[in-house]
Amino acid sequence: MKIRRILATAVAAAVTTPVVFLSAAPAFADTKPAPASTQKTTPGDEDPDFDEYEKLVAAVTKAEAKIAALDAERDGYEKKIAAKDVGEAVATELAEAKKALDAAKAAKTTADETLAKAEAALKKLLETPAEGETPPTEQQKADAEKAVADAKKAVEAADAAKAAAQVRFDAADEAADDAMVELFRQLSRIDKELKTAQEELAAAEKALEEFENGGLDDCKVDDAVKVALTGPKKVTVGTSAIFSLRITNTTDRVLDQVEAYADATPLLDGEGPEDENGFFKRYITVEWTGAGNPHWSPVTEDFDAVEVGAIAKGGHADVKLRLTLDAKTPVGPGVAFAVGAYENNDKTCGLGEEYAHANFDILAAKTDKPKPQPTPSETTATPTPAPTAGGNDNTTQQGGSSSTPVKGNLAATGANENLTQLGLAAAATVALGAGALVIARRRKAGANA
Repeated sequence: MKIRRILATAVAAAVTTPVVFLSAAPAFADTKPAPASTQKTTPGDEDPDFDEYEKLVAAVTKAEAKIAALDAERDGYEKKIAAKDVGEAVATELAEAKKALDAAKAAKTTADETLAKAEAALKKLLETPAEGETPPTEQQKADAEKAVADAKKAVEAADAAKAAAQVRFDAADEAADDAMVELFRQLSRIDKELKTAQEELAAAEKALEEFENGGLDDCKVDDAVKVALTGPKKVTVGTSAIFSLRITNTTDRVLDQVEAYADATPLLDGEGPEDENGFFKRYITVEWTGAGNPHWSPVTEDFDAVEVGAIAKGGHADVKLRLTLDAKTPVGPGVAFAVGAYENNDKTCGLGEEYAHANFDILAAKTDKPKPQPTPSETTATPTPAPTAGGNDNTTQQGGSSSTPVKGNLAATGANENLTQLGLAAAATVALGAGALVIARRRKAGANA
């Protein structure tokens, strides 16, 4: 679904834009992730979005390599055509056939000349001798007639040799012509393949661009969907807490498919919740339940969204978020984060321009044996009924929530500003997931190159 990609890309923008993120968490900024070819993941940590990104990059690289290879092949054929390079065997045979034909033609010329001389000598010998001349002997006449006969045989042999040489030359010449035609045919084939490869490259580049843009070029950033997030101000390590997320349709039309993405993270002063490989540690598990989804469903790094379906004009949907803090969750400030988006049947879509967040304190676990926490099977969700045409307009919003606009003003916030801005940047970072973070850093690196 398009809006899932929008959510991912929008959160990526929230990470790479604010200076507060880089200045407040140097561990994030200083950590240089390994190139994609050397990144390591453990079973279960694979990121489908990042895998798709790598496939798209590979498709572009493959198409570029194919075009380069075809260009080189085309250059080779153009040089062969210019040099009339028909191949060594064909060229050798053509040269030898031409030499043989030239020799046969010369031999035929010589034979013709010899015959002409013999015939002239015989004719003169047979003429009536002048007064006082001695008439030719019979032997002289026989010798002259034999010379003419021999010359005629030589001419016939020269004619046969010349004809054979001509046939050989014609065959060699045709083979050379065929070889040249094949060179041009290969050039035409390459041109067709180049056209296809260029179309493939354009399609691969478009797919990569669409993936990187996340659909934001086609979708609005507006306030059609607003989110409000509330919850307890204190959560103890090793326990779960319930937060409330309200998603409101502020427009005067039905929004056909509405989603929200939510996440939560501890905020560490001067240190990011990041492991040695540059990926984010998952201290807090986020699950959701609501109308149409009575069971607790996890919100994962694969951008599985909170799906609330259609919301009537002016209406809203309420869902519950369950935040479960790992036993190793650092004590200190924490933040929950949410953003909404929509997509309609008429292909219009949009991303909420405000990101809701709720700050809370993470308390250390008590030294005595903690109470067992409810499991999903022991917890009964109380989802709100599906929105009607009029929405849940009478529902009272809980206190303690805030929505922070992200229209570029985060960049002006310093590292010592209020926890709200810091919480937004850090929470947005976690929402990216490992794979999207790498993509965001690559984009940032490319822009600074």
